[in-house]
Amino acid sequence: MNLKEAFRCQNKLQSLMYDAEEILRNRANITKVTSTNLRHKVMPEMTDETVVEIPESEYSGRITDVALFLVFLLEAKTALAAAIRKSKDQLDIDMDSETGLNSARQRIAGIFRTMNSLRASEQTIANGGTGYRFNADGNQVTYRCDVRRVTSINFDRNVIRAELGKLDRAADETSAKLDLCTVTAAVDYAPPFDVNADFADAFETYLKSRS
Repeated sequence: MNLKEAFRCQNKLQSLMYDAEEILRNRANITKVTSTNLRHKVMPEMTDETVVEIPESEYSGRITDVALFLVFLLEAKTALAAAIRKSKDQLDIDMDSETGLNSARQRIAGIFRTMNSLRASEQTIANGGTGYRFNADGNQVTYRCDVRRVTSINFDRNVIRAELGKLDRAADETSAKLDLCTVTAAVDYAPPFDVNADFADAFETYLKSRS
């Protein structure tokens, strides 16, 4: 498989692990509850009646197998991670570092793009300002006046636009290289089951492999 397929398989293994963990976290699945009506204690001629609570999950009767399946998935994910690491080490670029750097480029480019879209503006706010004056009686009173609000940019738009172009080009070039690596780099790993299988199918495949 290539790196793209390996990443997909990695996500599938993690998804199956989440499903198994949820089954094991549910106390109703990992315990068996029985209730006994102690009728004989009250009425000697009667016999006690025991009722077993119906489990919530179809896997409640195979909890040990689910636990072992979870360990199997963890081991499979560990082996896949090692295979991916080995594949990446053979590349001429550091995929992890370049992915992180490209994320930073795109984040900064987003900020610069917003800055570049800003435009100077002017508006008049009617009666938006206040002041004080003395009236004819010599008393200080307030008055209202219009406010002219001017917004202007306080950076060099040409510099920001130029740097934005550099960031976009670098991000696009790096993305193209990373995409190429994901489809050309081989990963020496065989998935234990079909990556399209749901939890039930993957679990049954695992059980059959043990028998």
